[in-house]
Amino acid sequence: MDVKDIKADVVHDVTGTFCPVPVAETAKQIKEMEIGQILELIADDPGVVEDIPAWCKATGQEFLGMYEEDGEYHLFVKKIRETK
Repeated sequence: MDVKDIKADVVHDVTGTFCPVPVAETAKQIKEMEIGQILELIADDPGVVEDIPAWCKATGQEFLGMYEEDGEYHLFVKKIRETK
């Protein structure tokens, strides 16, 4: 399946913000979501390309992939466990 075909349950736009805001906002959103739901994070900070997959690995969430379009990054994270 193409990453662009992923249907997110929650879309969170953090364009115009820079590290550590996108990661902090991802953590906050994931905490409020149900297990199995998918978050689409939209950001224009190139740091998210490394930061969000690393955050997923550290917290046990599933990074589904990303694509870049017109200078915006669309990253998909599936909640697979509760976070502290």
